[in-house]
Amino acid sequence: MRLVDSHCHLQADRFDGDVDEVLEAAREAGVERILVPGWNAWSSVAALDLVDRHPWLNAAVGVHPHDAAKVDDDDWHQIARSASDPRVVAVGETGLDYDRVFSPILAQLANLRRNLALATEIGKPAILHCRSPQGEREAQDALLRELRAFGSEPPHVVIHSFSGPVDYAVEMLELGAVISFSGLSFRTGEEATADVARLVPSDRLLVETDSPFLAPPGGPRARNTPEWVRITADWVADRRDADPDRFGDDLVETYDRVFTGAPARL
Repeated sequence: MRLVDSHCHLQADRFDGDVDEVLEAAREAGVERILVPGWNAWSSVAALDLVDRHPWLNAAVGVHPHDAAKVDDDDWHQIARSASDPRVVAVGETGLDYDRVFSPILAQLANLRRNLALATEIGKPAILHCRSPQGEREAQDALLRELRAFGSEPPHVVIHSFSGPVDYAVEMLELGAVISFSGLSFRTGEEATADVARLVPSDRLLVETDSPFLAPPGGPRARNTPEWVRITADWVADRRDADPDRFGDDLVETYDRVFTGAPARL
C-alpha cells in the first residue's frame, strides 16, 4: 500500500539524533509524502530547514493552541511572512484544545482566528487540532462556529487526528473539510472514529502519525515514527472494506490535491 503521513513533527527534539534514519525507514515502509507542521515560531523555521535538507518533505507553519498565549507579535509576524514561502503548503497546526487548556480559551480563539485569516489570505489550507475532555464536545462546537463565521466561503481545512462524534464529522464535511486519522483512533473514548472512517469520501481522507506522539497499537510507545502510519492506514482501509492498493493510491492523490504545493514525486 502506498502511504502518506500528513502530520509528523520531525523537528521535535526526540528526532534530533536520527531524523535521517527515521526518514529512510519511512521510505522503506512505503511512505511517499510527509508533511511537517510547526506549532510555534522556532518549530515553523525548523520545518522549513528540514524541507531544505529533504526536499521530498513539505512544511506547514502556524501556532498550536497550546502556544496561543506564548507567541508574541514578532513571532507571529515571522510565521505570517513565511506562510507564503513555496515550501509551505498549509497553515498550522492551529485549532482549539479545551482538554488540557495550556493556553486560556480566549487566547486560543484569538490565535485560531488569525491563523484561519492567514490561510484564507494566502489560499492555503489550515491544519486544525481539536480536543475536548472525553465525552464532551465544546471545542468541536466552537470550531464549527468559527468556520461558519466565514459565511458561504469557509477556509479550506484539514481536521488533523480526528476526535469527536459522528455528527461533528458530518458537519465538518459539509463545510468542505478533509479529515485525517491517527493512532488516536484506537484509544478508549474514540470509538465513534470507526464510523467516521467509513463515511468520509475517499477524496477527503488522509492518515497521519502525529509523530512523535499517538503511537498506534503495535507501534513503539516511547516515540512514534512515520513508518507506523501503515497501522492506521490498514485500520481505516479495513473499516471501509477498501482494496489496499486503491486505498493507497487515493491517499497519495488526496494529499497532492489538498496540499497543492506538494510535488507529485517520491
